[in-house]
Amino acid sequence: MPEITFIGQDGASTTLAGSIGESIMRVATRHGIPGIEAECGGELACATCHIFVKTLGDADTEPPGEVEDLMLECTAVGRAFNSRLACQIYLTDEMGCVVVELPERQI
Repeated sequence: MPEITFIGQDGASTTLAGSIGESIMRVATRHGIPGIEAECGGELACATCHIFVKTLGDADTEPPGEVEDLMLECTAVGRAFNSRLACQIYLTDEMGCVVVELPERQI
């Protein structure tokens, strides 16, 4: 079962187990992780689940698709080379330990 470590702006971290096929956003919202607004519920329509990916374990993930790429231009905090939307990263066996940082704000 993959584990996700969420690192907040204050440096505090929370590690949670996720299920294969579940998005990082779903894990965060299910556990009430502050800093993941997810206003659209994972429909790729709001960019309020912006994260900075530190590691995805051993997984090779696809780069952002065209719509995600456009949505990343609409984030409240500037886009970085490792910016992704948490609703678009689905957990796999290969991921193992995922580490993401949360931006200072989503809105």
